[in-house]
Amino acid sequence: AYRNRAMEQLEGQIASAKIGLARLSSPQLYYVLSGNDFTLDINNPNEPKIVCMGNNPQKQQIYGAVLSLYITRVIKLVNKKHQLKSSLVFDEFPTIYFNGIDNLMATARANKVATTLGVQDYSQLKKDYGKEQAEVIMNIVGNVISGQVVGETAKLLSERFGKIVQERESVSINSSDTSVSRSTQLDSAIPPSKIASLSSGEFVGMVADDPDQKIQLKIFHNEIMNDHEAIKREEDSYEPIPLVRNVTQKEISDNYVQIKREIEYIVDEINKNAA
Repeated sequence: AYRNRAMEQLEGQIASAKIGLARLSSPQLYYVLSGNDFTLDINNPNEPKIVCMGNNPQKQQIYGAVLSLYITRVIKLVNKKHQLKSSLVFDEFPTIYFNGIDNLMATARANKVATTLGVQDYSQLKKDYGKEQAEVIMNIVGNVISGQVVGETAKLLSERFGKIVQERESVSINSSDTSVSRSTQLDSAIPPSKIASLSSGEFVGMVADDPDQKIQLKIFHNEIMNDHEAIKREEDSYEPIPLVRNVTQKEISDNYVQIKREIEYIVDEINKNAA
């Protein structure tokens, strides 16, 4: 567009980019993204660490880009040989976009990286990631644990859990006698109706194993049982986490202004060199 002097088209494209960049222009994000408090190699044997990031539903489009940036960088750093065992947990996974999650799950297991995805429903994953990508993610996952879901998701899970030989008994009663017949039939291990009618705290699932360590209960249907006294004892034993840093609004504002001045200086230097 620039070479053909189509300036109106070029202005429209630049304006579209400005809208996205303007959303990121906040003092708080400037402060977070310009810090060097720690590195993102969370499974570094010399400096292991826990990094927790949270999204905001009201600012999903703004924070989504920043979270994706952090996640992409973390994945490149943790998926290496000779690092500590680590776990990547993505709750409400469809609320962020991460290109290459299938490749991560396929390759990171060899480097002792466990990946956990939390999804409300398969249809939500399909809407946000597309049908093809959603199918790849579902098929590549080894362990599946699910609560109450309905429709296509329940049917998909039931097919995944497979079929088992089940005994059936039928009783026939007439005026002279009663006959009982028993038979075996290949039927769904966990039918969609059972998955659709699970209560709160009930879950079904399937776990992956290997030939050397086979799991007896490969397909399961269980209920979470809470030991309230044990939970209370555990909560009482927690020590309050000390506040590491109390950041003032002035520090955030000063950092914001400083970055803007540095950008202006860089632009001026580029213009001088170009002239």
